[in-house]
Amino acid sequence: MRQSDAGRRDPGVIEERIGYTFKDRSLLERALTRLAYTLEAGLPADAHMDALATLGDAVINVAVVEAVVAGGAHDKGAITNRKMNLVNMSRLRALAEDLALADYVRWGKGEAAQRVWTSGRVLAECLEALVGAVYLDGGMGAAAGVLRRLGLTESV
Repeated sequence: MRQSDAGRRDPGVIEERIGYTFKDRSLLERALTRLAYTLEAGLPADAHMDALATLGDAVINVAVVEAVVAGGAHDKGAITNRKMNLVNMSRLRALAEDLALADYVRWGKGEAAQRVWTSGRVLAECLEALVGAVYLDGGMGAAAGVLRRLGLTESV
């Protein structure tokens, strides 16, 4: 994996893998761009994924709770427990790894050298950013559909 666009795989493959085609391709590019890369490349302040990751986190929570309730849960404690079992860093990271998402992200030089995607929450945040971008591009139904296709909510 390299930080330059030349070494990065075609982001269109991500669209195929998640089963969603972006109307606004710039949202996909933003979802796949780390803050460190934008600073190094001199990109505009809003060209990185951070805001999309925050939005995606909220969208994922709503989609999962909606699926849990639709699945028949009605007790607040049961809904909360089910959501916590479904939405956690390890689960989101595993979904990102299944997509090979790290191969499509524009990493900063230091991030690439340290291979930051191999530990911690980094890949989970990348997946959250992708979901946030889908939400902005296609709405809640599109985001929920991606999460269902990824297997996050299909068995709720």
